[in-house]
Amino acid sequence: MSLHGGRSALAVLALVLPLAVGAEEWPDTEWPRSEAQAPAEALRAFEAYTFPPRNDEKPTGVRTDAVVVILDGHLVYERYTGENRVETPHLTWSVSKSVMAAVLGVAFKEGRFQLDDTVAQHHPPFAAHPDIRMRHLLPWASGLAWSEGYEASPLKSSVITMLYTRGRDDMAAYTASLPAVAPPGTRHVYSSGESNVLSASLKSMLGDAYADYPWKALFEPLGITSAVWERDTSGTYVGSSYAYMTARDLARVGLLMQRGGRWKDEQLLPPEWVRMNLTPFEHYVPDPRATVAEAIPGGHWWLNRAFKGAPRPWKDAPEDAFAALGHWGQCLFVIPSEKLVIVRYGDDRDKSFRQNEFLARARAAFVAGKGAP
Repeated sequence: MSLHGGRSALAVLALVLPLAVGAEEWPDTEWPRSEAQAPAEALRAFEAYTFPPRNDEKPTGVRTDAVVVILDGHLVYERYTGENRVETPHLTWSVSKSVMAAVLGVAFKEGRFQLDDTVAQHHPPFAAHPDIRMRHLLPWASGLAWSEGYEASPLKSSVITMLYTRGRDDMAAYTASLPAVAPPGTRHVYSSGESNVLSASLKSMLGDAYADYPWKALFEPLGITSAVWERDTSGTYVGSSYAYMTARDLARVGLLMQRGGRWKDEQLLPPEWVRMNLTPFEHYVPDPRATVAEAIPGGHWWLNRAFKGAPRPWKDAPEDAFAALGHWGQCLFVIPSEKLVIVRYGDDRDKSFRQNEFLARARAAFVAGKGAP
């Protein structure tokens, strides 16, 4: 048995400068640091939930690898456990989808595509689906048959087939081979395949420039230096699942979104693109069988909205909260009204981790004037 927590964790509370009232600061090579205003009791409650003693021989319960908290552009808290360090590029799993959405937002700004373009214009294997448009893929609403099951149903899983068996060489082409079961834009079915079709479409738009594009378009302007993104055999970045970066670098994507797609003096993502990211998919139908309220799909981001009778998924966070979410507990939370960005990397192998509980305790600890949950 090995335990990771207090002694093995690297915890940093930045103690350099108080938050500057009214000033807007940005990370350069390093994040500006500020004194955490966390009440001691609230901080203990946050850490007790987020970093409980960890048993790596029996991987159950909340298993947090890293947390970075950014408040008003300042790094106010970070902590790492196990083998994870400040410089560790962590697998983001499906958080990759929202990172890909940001990359596509730059391409949209450059006029490389329109939301009403057919996918087939940019990805020829979609010729069999001439009515599916780029805007249908962003809220995962192509209408194609898909099963996103993982460990619970591997033999019936489209995503397992795409990532690891007969679809792995060309994941977008595999997705295009699936039959349509609903008209495009009429239903939401979460699909990693559609994220990879977006990535393949970008490849067709860019040609030889595709290889460097995520770096030139997004990572370098944001100062992200740790990013690694795997490709399939066809050369398409696995936009669904396989981007890696440090927690500090992922927080830069969160700050970009917290500030409406603007990075310093440049509107990197057009306002209409960000609005699309943060608009609930109108035909989404909440699952009445869900035991925990589900986040509402926007344009490759997840939203904290009460929707069609279903409550907000994070009832202890403001309605403007949104997130990028990934397998095994990867989270990038953004709360613009509180100027709060939180990266949480994890290795959760069961359903113990509760996003709302995490957010409630984080807000009590790090957002001034908020009460304990």
